[in-house]
Amino acid sequence: MKSIIILVASVLLVPFAGWQTNFEKAKENARQQHKLVLLNFSGSDWCGPCIKMRKDIFDSQAFTAMADSLLVLVNADFPRNKKNQLSKELQQQNDQLADKYNQQGIFPLTVLLDENGKMLKQWHGLPKDANGFMEDIKNIAHARK
Repeated sequence: MKSIIILVASVLLVPFAGWQTNFEKAKENARQQHKLVLLNFSGSDWCGPCIKMRKDIFDSQAFTAMADSLLVLVNADFPRNKKNQLSKELQQQNDQLADKYNQQGIFPLTVLLDENGKMLKQWHGLPKDANGFMEDIKNIAHARK
């Protein structure tokens, strides 16, 4: 049983495939690739809705296909377990992102930004409709082209 818990925890704490942690680099990539930035605030080792959002939406083939063409993905994680703590630099960056985009400390919070970091839309909590969430992103991205 303990090994199952360790395996699940290790899978959940692996950085999302295709997701970046460096916000400035993500904005630069978005500028170069003419994409938007999707910033997700998560608590990877304690937030049930965050874990569900990753599993049900972010890890889905439909989201991945849509994101590949329209988005640069950034994960601002706030783990609580001591063994999962981030580097001092990454924690400082995530704190600054939270000060700017997530002052209320909502988890999960997903923010759609332009390549300069201007907020275009935000979603509080786990979206009830994954397809609607993805359609919102597509509509905003296509309206900006």
